[in-house]
Amino acid sequence: MATEQMNAKNRKKSQIAMVWKRLKKNKTAVAGLVILAFLCFLIISAGFLFDYDAEVIRQNAGQRLQPPSMEHWMGTDEAGRDIMARVIYGTRVSLPVAVGTIAMACAVGGTLGAIAGYGSRKIDNIIMRIMDIFLAVPSILMAMAIVAALGNSILNLMIAIAVSNIPPFARIVRAAVITIKNEEYIEAERSIGASDLRIIFLHVIPNALAPIIVQATTCIAGSILAIAGLSFIGLGIQPPTPEWGSMLSTGRQFIRHAWWVCAFPGLAIMISILSLNLFGDGLRDALDPKLKN
Repeated sequence: MATEQMNAKNRKKSQIAMVWKRLKKNKTAVAGLVILAFLCFLIISAGFLFDYDAEVIRQNAGQRLQPPSMEHWMGTDEAGRDIMARVIYGTRVSLPVAVGTIAMACAVGGTLGAIAGYGSRKIDNIIMRIMDIFLAVPSILMAMAIVAALGNSILNLMIAIAVSNIPPFARIVRAAVITIKNEEYIEAERSIGASDLRIIFLHVIPNALAPIIVQATTCIAGSILAIAGLSFIGLGIQPPTPEWGSMLSTGRQFIRHAWWVCAFPGLAIMISILSLNLFGDGLRDALDPKLKN
């Protein structure tokens, strides 16, 4: 038994090393990963770089709408707050909320998809028809309706976006499970009396992780955009909390004579989504090189 476990660990390490080797060859994916690492660094170090109360929240009428300079590298907003500080602190809001949102959607959607793919045809039809109903409603419209009903808070925002992202995960996991469930090692588990839940969570879902991971990177990018969009229309994270969408909303009236107020938050959204998309595409090719060929 110990030898089998050791061999399994060695195979897993070799697979991870092979994926990393293929990923390193993709320059755009590496660039996306580097940008993501830099954003994570900003999340960790934001508190050391800027004073939250003095530079992010506190208003200073005497410094309002100052252009980019050596004192304020990205200028100041309509309330005299440092835009660079607010953009960096906005990273602390947008990325963790987006990751948490997709983690929730992945857990619920993956479980439903695994049950649908592994269960009977009747259970499959019930779950997937419900997912089809959710897919028929535009995701941003569904999120708006949920936030409007539950109220403005970070938790409600996460729930709203997570619900709209459940169907894609359910469909992807279901397709993977249908492919995997008839493999010989699954039949061997059934023959020794393993329960369906044990087979699903210990064998089926771990072997369907590749498409789930790729879908998660894409959905995190979409979640960042959804968070910004909802905050832009006043249904997301509320000022004075620094969030890229709300910064765009409050600064759009000054865009003609103070372009920096909207330009830098918009650039932050674009860079974060671009990096996730580049990394997700490269990760897809690394996990399944046949797709690229």
